[in-house]
Amino acid sequence: MNSTSNEILPQDYRMTELGPLPKEWEIINLDEIIDLKRGISWRKEEANKEGNGIPVIGIPNIKENGIIDFIDTYFLTKDIPVDKMLRINDILFVGSSGSIKNIGRNVLIREIQKNKFTYASFTFLGRVDPLKANTEYIFYLLNSPMVNYNKYARRASDGKYNFQLTQFKNEQKLPLPPLPEQQRIADVLSAVQEAKEKTEAVIDATKALKKSMMKHLFTYGPVSPEEAENVPLKETEIGKVPEEWKVVKLGEVTEKAKQKDPRRDSSNEFKYVDVSAISNDALKITSYSEFLGKDAPHRARKAIQTDDIIFTTVRPYLKRIAIVPENLNGQIASTAFCVIRCKKQIVNPYYIFYTVGLDNFVNRVTENQRGSSYPAVTDKDILNQYVPLPPLPVQQKIASILSAIDAKIEAEENKKQALEELFKTLLDNLMTAKIRVNHLEVPS
Repeated sequence: MNSTSNEILPQDYRMTELGPLPKEWEIINLDEIIDLKRGISWRKEEANKEGNGIPVIGIPNIKENGIIDFIDTYFLTKDIPVDKMLRINDILFVGSSGSIKNIGRNVLIREIQKNKFTYASFTFLGRVDPLKANTEYIFYLLNSPMVNYNKYARRASDGKYNFQLTQFKNEQKLPLPPLPEQQRIADVLSAVQEAKEKTEAVIDATKALKKSMMKHLFTYGPVSPEEAENVPLKETEIGKVPEEWKVVKLGEVTEKAKQKDPRRDSSNEFKYVDVSAISNDALKITSYSEFLGKDAPHRARKAIQTDDIIFTTVRPYLKRIAIVPENLNGQIASTAFCVIRCKKQIVNPYYIFYTVGLDNFVNRVTENQRGSSYPAVTDKDILNQYVPLPPLPVQQKIASILSAIDAKIEAEENKKQALEELFKTLLDNLMTAKIRVNHLEVPS
């Protein structure tokens, strides 16, 4: 926090090298409250993946979301010193990477499987002295803007960035409130973090529900699991569907969308949707660009309107599929999309949107891709695929059910984003004492 010497300080604050802070807060060197150690190295014959020996956490196991992934774990058969064994409340850091943004990525060890783990070379460990500082507070502090890990990264001759641990120990200074206030700050941040994790769990569960529901709806229709047992099915080109449903080629229930050259009107403003604007997780348009006709990208050719479905023809397995919202009616999409325009007297656009988003539909399209470095399909490859066609009221009911689930996912995603922003704001303001923790209520 930068500040001028003539700035008016709040009551009971003093100017420090880290900016204005409460008078009772200390400024300390990192190594006064945390013991930092480098990880352990081994010879090739001392490591295995068969589960023999002590498991070791390496750089790939330390994920960005603050968890440890044990999927690809080495085991060491060598003798390991006691001080190289992980303990609860240790903080484990990435110390080497080909990307500077990974340097300093860390995780707080909250539990240890089988109570025995060590950590690999090119990681390093921080162990907080509990008599001097609260571990959770220090963990959050080390992930705040107070610490710039790039400052301690040096690029080696092999292109990798290595963390300068000695420099970090000697130079990094931290604000240290009294222990009760540290605990209170940690409690507030943990409460927000816990709320975010619960929201993520709801999102994961709702996505799993959607996947299961889609399988059910496109096999039995919008009936209960009990009623599904009595739905007569028939075998078709795309698998089993209810007997009363038809199976048709997508092109039979859609109409050809026209191309449009925006450069014909050089002064006309338009919105442009490129492949990169599609989220292949949410299956929606998340952004667009704006151009004048004279500046139109060469791929800006396909006219789109509300309720069109755009399906990428480039690397179709990436599932860049979306339905066009009202605010993009009459705008332009890339020629890297197949524009699927439904005959609304026959099909519900949202039903078709969910149909072409099914894994088995995307997989069938992908089988037609050509080219190795830039695999792609044609519009015809997509429109020639078979789709299930129930009566229009059934389509509408299926679309309504899945749209409701999507609305729930979107609401929870928005909640998660809001919590992430709240956490970042609190992290910055609490660690710099712009907000004092005694002014906040910790959610129960």
